[in-house]
Amino acid sequence: MPGPRTLASVWAAKSATLASRRLRRGGGTAVSGLVGLKLQSSLIHDLASQLGHGCVLVTGTNGKTTTSRLISETARAAGLQPLANASGSNLMRGLASTLAAATGPGGRLTDAAQRLGVFEVDEAAVPAALQELRPRVAVFTNLFRDQLDRFGEVEAVAALWRQALAKAPPGLTLVLNADDPAVASLGEGRDNVIYFGVDDAKLDRGAIEHASDALSCAVCGSRLEYNIAYFGHVGHWRCPGCGRPRPEVAVSGRDLDLRDGRTLGFEIVVVGNHEWAVDQPPHPNPLLEGEGIMEPRVEASTDMTDAENASMPVEMGIGGLYNAYNALAAAAAVIALGLPAGATPEALKATGAAFGRQEAFEVDGKGVELFLGKNPAGLNQVLSTLLLDPNRKVVLIILNDGIADGRDISWVWDADFEVTAKQFDKVLVSGTRAAEMALRLKYAEWDEAALTVEPEIGAALEKALAATRDGECLTVVPTYTAMLTVRELLAKRTGRASFWQ
Repeated sequence: MPGPRTLASVWAAKSATLASRRLRRGGGTAVSGLVGLKLQSSLIHDLASQLGHGCVLVTGTNGKTTTSRLISETARAAGLQPLANASGSNLMRGLASTLAAATGPGGRLTDAAQRLGVFEVDEAAVPAALQELRPRVAVFTNLFRDQLDRFGEVEAVAALWRQALAKAPPGLTLVLNADDPAVASLGEGRDNVIYFGVDDAKLDRGAIEHASDALSCAVCGSRLEYNIAYFGHVGHWRCPGCGRPRPEVAVSGRDLDLRDGRTLGFEIVVVGNHEWAVDQPPHPNPLLEGEGIMEPRVEASTDMTDAENASMPVEMGIGGLYNAYNALAAAAAVIALGLPAGATPEALKATGAAFGRQEAFEVDGKGVELFLGKNPAGLNQVLSTLLLDPNRKVVLIILNDGIADGRDISWVWDADFEVTAKQFDKVLVSGTRAAEMALRLKYAEWDEAALTVEPEIGAALEKALAATRDGECLTVVPTYTAMLTVRELLAKRTGRASFWQ
C-alpha cells in the first residue's frame, strides 16, 4: 500500500490535471507531474515499481514517440496492458503525470499485474529516468544535433548517456542502433546488448550527408569510414584508426520498399541466437516479486523460416526509411522483453502515425499530412520521404523558436532543402521565424514566385488549404511547438481528440 505522502502526491497530481484542462491551459501532462514530484520526489519510483512486467525506456534524438508506440501496440497484441506517455511529455514530470493518471483511489496502479511501462524519455532526462524507473530494457534510437542551446553537441549527450549507464541498476538490457556510431559506442564493454540496423545496399547514398554529426570514432578519435551511407552519419561504418567495426546486428532490416512514402514494406531478420519468443503469454518472474521483471523466453518461434536466421515480412502503414529504423528498434525491444513473435508483424501493420508524425487529416475533401521536422537529420529524412511522391504540390513549412524547438534556428541551414527545390507549386512559410525560413528557401533556389510568408499559423493554414485542390494533399512540415499548434487547429476542424487524449 502506498504511503500517505505518495497517496497525497498522486491526488495532487490528478487535481492539477483536472484544473489545467478545465482552465484550458493544456492537457496537464506537465503541471500535474511537477505538483506530484514537489510533494514526493520518489513518486516515479514508487509507482513504476508496481508495474507487473516492468518497463522499457526509449530515448534518442528522433523516433522516440513512434518507437514507443510500436512497442506499446506489440505488447497490447501480446495480451499486456501498456502504460505509455503517449502525449510526448517526456521529462520527469511527464513520467510522473503518466503514472499518477493510471492509479486508482488508493494510489495503486490499476491492473498493475498486466502492466508494461513504455516510456519515451528526453535525452537529457536519461540519467534520472534510469534511476527512478529502473527499466528492464533501454532503447537508444539515434543521436543527432538537436536544440544546440539546450543539449550542446552530440558528444556531450553521448558522454551524459555513458555516465548514466555506468550507474544504471543491474540487469538492464540495451537495445542500440548499430548504424549510428555514437549510439553503438554505448555498448562497448557491456553485456546484454541487442544491436539493430539496416542491411540494404540499394539505399546507399554513396556518401554521408552534410548534416552528419558523429564523424569521429568514440574510442580513438579517428575519422570514420563508410561502406554504406543511409542518412546523416547512419550507415555501415568502421574506424580505420583502431579497427573498430560496426557491431554485428541481431535484428536486421532487409529488402526495403519505400514506395510513395506513406507505407513501407521490408523483412525483419533475427540473426543467430537472438531468437523470438514462442507464441505464449509473457509472465512475471515469481522469484522477483515487486521488481516487475519478466522471464525471457528464448525458444525459436515456429513461424520463422529457418533455424539460424529467423525472418518475417513486415508491412507498415507509415513510411520512410527512418520508420524502418523505428520498427527495428521496437522489434529488438520485443526480443529483449520476451514477448511472443506472432504479435509483432500485425502490431507494426496496425500501428498508425503518432501525433504529428505522418499524421493524416481530411479537411473539406482535402488531405492534410503532418511531418514533424525539428533538426537537420530528421528534416532531411522528411524531405527525402516527400520526394517519393511527385504529386505533392502544396507545402506549409512552419518554423518556431520556442523553448521546446530550440532558440537557435541556425540548424535550418544544414537541412538539404535544395533536394526539393523544384517539387512544390505553392509554398507557404509561417511561425515565429517565418522570415528566416523564407530566406533559407530562397538560398536553396525555391521558386520565389510560389512563396508566401504568413507568420500567423492559423491564417497560413487557411491559405494553404485554399491553394490545395479537392482530392489532393497539403503537406505540413512544422517544428515541435508549431506542430502542437497546427495539430490542435486541425483536430478542432475534424473532431479529432487533442494530443493528450
